[in-house]
Amino acid sequence: MAAPLCYTVHVEREFTAVIEKRGRWYVAYVEEIPGVNTQGRTLAEARRNLKEALQLVLETNRRLAAKERSRDARREPIAVEV
Repeated sequence: MAAPLCYTVHVEREFTAVIEKRGRWYVAYVEEIPGVNTQGRTLAEARRNLKEALQLVLETNRRLAAKERSRDARREPIAVEV
């Protein structure tokens, strides 16, 4: 009997980054997901840091949800128009 196929599909999604210059720093956050925020000395650094923060929060949320859901829970995509 063959082992079941297990694979991860990576999908690129788009979010809204808000970046503001505050003094000598650029402060950035993702509008759609509370808790995704960072800063950088340059605009490029703030953008890089924000991407990393977003990836970490999404991965962590996914792992935490997997630990908490029951075996019979369904996972499915959901789409909304905004």
